[in-house]
Amino acid sequence: MVERLNRRSLLKRTAALAGVAVGAHLARGPILLASEESRSKLRIVQIGCGGRGREAHLPNVIVEQLVAVVDVDETHTAKGLKYLEDNAKKFKLENLDLSKVKTFTEYRKMFDTFDKEFDAVSIATPDHQHALPSLMAIQHGKHVFCEKPLTHNIAEARILGQAARKSKVATQMGNQGLGAGGDQALAEFLEAGAIGTVTEVHTWHGFGDRFGGSFPRPPAEPVPEGMHWDDWIGAAPYREYHDKIERVKAKKKDKDVVEDRCYWHGYHDFGTGSLGGWGTHMWDAIGFALKLTYPTTVEVLKMEDASDERFPMLTTIRFDFPAAGKRPALKVFWYEGGHVKGDKDLGPESDVANTAGAHRPPLAAEIEKKYARKLGNAGSILVGEKGMITVGSHGAAPVIVPEERRKEFTPPPQTLPRYKGGIWADFVRAAKAGGPRCVSDFADFSGPLLEAMYVGHLAMRAGIGKKVEWDAPNMKCTNMPDLNQYVGRTYRKGWEVV
Repeated sequence: MVERLNRRSLLKRTAALAGVAVGAHLARGPILLASEESRSKLRIVQIGCGGRGREAHLPNVIVEQLVAVVDVDETHTAKGLKYLEDNAKKFKLENLDLSKVKTFTEYRKMFDTFDKEFDAVSIATPDHQHALPSLMAIQHGKHVFCEKPLTHNIAEARILGQAARKSKVATQMGNQGLGAGGDQALAEFLEAGAIGTVTEVHTWHGFGDRFGGSFPRPPAEPVPEGMHWDDWIGAAPYREYHDKIERVKAKKKDKDVVEDRCYWHGYHDFGTGSLGGWGTHMWDAIGFALKLTYPTTVEVLKMEDASDERFPMLTTIRFDFPAAGKRPALKVFWYEGGHVKGDKDLGPESDVANTAGAHRPPLAAEIEKKYARKLGNAGSILVGEKGMITVGSHGAAPVIVPEERRKEFTPPPQTLPRYKGGIWADFVRAAKAGGPRCVSDFADFSGPLLEAMYVGHLAMRAGIGKKVEWDAPNMKCTNMPDLNQYVGRTYRKGWEVV
């Protein structure tokens, strides 16, 4: 049995949000009450111990106090704990003792039976399993750090934003760029008039393969030992296991090697495509610096290799944002995908990556040719009356072009806070000592940002040239009501996000 998210009941609990800006955090959010754990280390549960959870979350968690791990795949749990043991010296962990760390295969059971034993959770699961443990953590009074993207869909972003706004816990989405300083520098540059009034933005992630593209559903395979497949499926419609979803086999040196390259990113049921999976690393900069609210219309201009089951391989989308404060109306163009195969994931250093086959704005190639600047497979270009600013992903520093404009502009003094130790340190600070909400708090920034971005998913469903007219306060498409079924999702019983 399944239950559909009841948007009407949700809206009854929703304050009018027409004026809520994604950039509201520039004024900082409400003050958190000082927490009881301010005099000690945070007791943290790690939910998700796969590649990202193992190599990015666990090393941060263990510096505090790791009290439990949760993963539907028992091999991930074993590898995660072994990773800490093998790297104890590297992480400067003296007298490391993991014998008291509890292990669970399902987070709902962990919340039910372990509630009094921890203060915070760190979440690194597939996208469709982000919202429910985050919401449960808030409801249980636990601080929550959740890997990007925070949610699978628009309605979940609204629900988590509301829950965080009412709570006194620290919440943080794991988009590292907001802790790198570049996003803050971009906001300061724009406020100082570096390129005058910004009229349009071109932002992209030119990388295909795992984030999109259609292919026939592979035949069912036996569930591997130690994999709790029903719990992996969670809220999504049930389907039989095949390793093309969870992990991929690749040939290396004539041997089959199982890589942590997950293709679930490209499935509508589990992932959020390139827009959610990587767009957060570009949209955080423009959302922060331009104080984006919600789009009024969104339209797909180009799309290739789309299917009912998976996201497209390549897409261009135009978002129209209304005027806000001193900023006039703004056009944001999003370019995603291409025909670059995923032999290696693109990280913060990807600005020097080979761009052959990547779907990027034509303006990127023009800038590279005219100004000898390598923009790479991921970045943004802000077009203003007096010039342009280019930024890379993950909070890369802004660069003004042309050179003449850069030379005549004097960089302004720093007025926005920087976060020593990045967004994780910002999260620990807020959880322990209270104070301003986190820079990517669910209520003030990440929830509203994802609401805005995910209207692009509705436009993909609508098709090329069909403009989606979006009523943000009421979370609905007004001209194509059939699209509203995708604002939320149908949940399996016991996995509802409400």
